[in-house]
Amino acid sequence: MKHKSQPSALVVVVTILFILILAPTRAQADAVSDWNLIAIQRIGAEVPQHPTPLVFLDMAIVQIAVYDAVQAIEKQYKPYHVQIPGASGSPDAAAAKAARDVLINLLPGQSMAIDNQYNVYITTHGLSNDPGIAVGTTAAAGIIALRSNDGRNPPGQVPFVGGTAPGEWRPTDSFITPKVPAPFSPMAIPWVANVTPFALKSGDQFRAVAPPPLNSHRYTEAYDEVKAMGARFNSERTAEQTNLAYFWALNYPAVWNRVVRDMAASQSLPISENSRLSAFVNVSMADAIITSWDSKITYNFWRPLTAIRLGNDDTNSDTVGDPTWEPLVNTPNYPDYTSGANNASGAATRSLALYFGTDEMTFTVFTTNTTAGIPTSITYSKFSDAAEDVVNARIWEGIHFRFADEEARKQGRHVAQWVFGKILKPIE
Repeated sequence: MKHKSQPSALVVVVTILFILILAPTRAQADAVSDWNLIAIQRIGAEVPQHPTPLVFLDMAIVQIAVYDAVQAIEKQYKPYHVQIPGASGSPDAAAAKAARDVLINLLPGQSMAIDNQYNVYITTHGLSNDPGIAVGTTAAAGIIALRSNDGRNPPGQVPFVGGTAPGEWRPTDSFITPKVPAPFSPMAIPWVANVTPFALKSGDQFRAVAPPPLNSHRYTEAYDEVKAMGARFNSERTAEQTNLAYFWALNYPAVWNRVVRDMAASQSLPISENSRLSAFVNVSMADAIITSWDSKITYNFWRPLTAIRLGNDDTNSDTVGDPTWEPLVNTPNYPDYTSGANNASGAATRSLALYFGTDEMTFTVFTTNTTAGIPTSITYSKFSDAAEDVVNARIWEGIHFRFADEEARKQGRHVAQWVFGKILKPIE
């Protein structure tokens, strides 16, 4: 771990802290960042009915619409999808309208509130009659049509509950209140594995290699590590490791999007660059999540909670089971391999390094976890250091084997590299 922490022992009301954590740390210069924050808050308001993987997909849809609207006017980068000849007006107006239209399409139950927020925004920014509004309308309509049959939420879904053979994922219990997910929930939105990617050729393009066999030395090492370091009780974690585990038990879409907004502000990015950075990071994270879900469904590998409780019956004589073992945090309701958090974080950190041309930049991550006594922020000097912390944190939380985290980080980096080389390119 190569970071500096700033611990705080304040106990605050959860709702207020969540708003403060998501809010930008400084006044934002353009509508890209403003509406990125609005989108995160609006989409986040639908969780847990709107599971985290779906948040990644929805944020990508918002940001590619905003990107196409801004670039139609700025004309610095090739459109993602929507061509708008003769576009003119304020890119701020275009960005706000594109985000507004996509959000209403994605969140019809919030349409009145979103529309009111939009009307206040364009009025206070003097954009009410700006021709950029029509540009945003066109961009949003094109992206909405593009994603209208992308495979989300298909009819006739059958709950995915895995299997019962050694090594197979199956629904698990929850121990910590609030019990989220509900105990023994089936897999959350398994269809994400088959949804149309935003830049990849297919969801299996970067499918992970198979996890290690249960009777292998690598599996035994990972089993012993998470059993010792990820336990809720009698763990071998240090206090610092426990704090870091809680710190990264957070809202990943919200946290990485805040990093993007803060980086755009600290680097004084013009709106054209901000729209590209926001689209690049969110498309990379969305495609990384699709990649993760493809691997999860393909390999259906069990979580540490199940593996350790059944460790005496797993065909491996070197693993010692513990039928009372509990993880530090509740286990998410989807298979272990590969880690969605590390896929997304690997994609986000690699995207930022590619965009800025270096891994070595100072930035701050603000947690959304309200557990008292843990750091509320951590300042890093390398994007890769944050990605490394996420790998370790998911083990110390007791919810992933190391190989699931490390392979996921690799997948996320591959996805970001692909996205960076294929879309949102400069106009020649």
